[in-house]
This record gives sequence, structure tokens and C-alpha cells, in this order.
Amino acid sequence: MQFKKIMTIAAFAVSGVIISSCSRQVTRVNTDQAIDISGNWNNTDSRLVAAEMTQTILGSKWLPSHLEAKQGKKPVVIVGTVTNKSHEHIDAETFVKDVEQAFISSDRVRLVQGGKKREELRAEKGDQQDNASVSTMKKFGLENGADYILQGSINSIVDSHKRQKVVYYQVNLELTDIQTNEVVWIGDKKITKYVKN
Repeated sequence: MQFKKIMTIAAFAVSGVIISSCSRQVTRVNTDQAIDISGNWNNTDSRLVAAEMTQTILGSKWLPSHLEAKQGKKPVVIVGTVTNKSHEHIDAETFVKDVEQAFISSDRVRLVQGGKKREELRAEKGDQQDNASVSTMKKFGLENGADYILQGSINSIVDSHKRQKVVYYQVNLELTDIQTNEVVWIGDKKITKYVKN
């Protein structure tokens, strides 16, 4: 009887250890805190690269040239396609949103919608032609046309051996004058990560 009791207690103890070792712990952290678990591209990379590259774009000579030529009128910019050409699945839209946010926060350029969001806006305007009152209906042909488009790509190279790897990321961006097709700014940002397992 004593042996059975000891075995039951031992079984409970072992199962408790197994359950506690399999339990997951989740801790909320500040979104600005840099946490790199896998070594892959992450939200910190996206945010920092977007902020640095936007600052570089806005500090370049194309902006004063535009302001001088247009009597101080801010340029209208559209962020076009940023293509993921890296070895990982990277949601480029997150990076695009970080760039757009940095542009708006700077208050040095005006930003217009592009892509699917622009299509949705135009569809809403079309719907208003039939369903909204004349006094509140938004008209076609009154959008702000963009002066410049920003486009680019996210690229990567991986060098690995056994339990070590170096991941090299390069983000390339180009700002183009839509009227003339002239590239007015081109730049890149490099990130290198060393990962040891």
C-alpha cells in the first residue's frame, strides 16, 4: 500500500514537471524594444530602415530644388511597389507603411494613396455619384496628382556553415520624377546579422 502511494505521488510529480516544461509564457513588451529571436527581418529592422532612409531622402538636394522651382509648394509623393527579393517571407507592406508614416511625420512632403487603397477610394467616389446627395458627393478629377514615386526592393544574402550564419539585407529605394522619369534620388541601407545556434 505504501509503495502504491509513493508511485502515485511520483507520477504526479513527473506529470507536473512535464506540464510546466511544456507551458508557454507570454510577456508584453514595448513595441520600440529591439528583440531579435530568429535573426530574420523583423519590425525593428523595418521601422529603423524606413526612418533612416526617409530622413536621407528628405535631406537630399532634390527637395530644395523642387521647392525653388515650385515657389515653396511641397512635393506630392506616392509610395509605389517595394518588392521582396529576399530569401525570407517579408511583408513589404509593413515597410511601406513605416515609410509613409515617416513622410507624414516629417511634414515636408504631401502623401497620396496608391495601389489598392486608391482603387477603393475611386470606387467609393463612383458609388457616391449614384447614392450621395449632390452637396456631399465627391467629384472625379480632383485628386492631387503625385510629383514623385518611391519604389524599391528588399534583398538578402545568406552565408551559413554548420550552426552559424550571417544574413545580409540591403534595401534599395529610388525616387523618380513622374513627369520626366528622371531618378532624383537613389539610396540603400544595409543590415548584417550574425546568428549562432
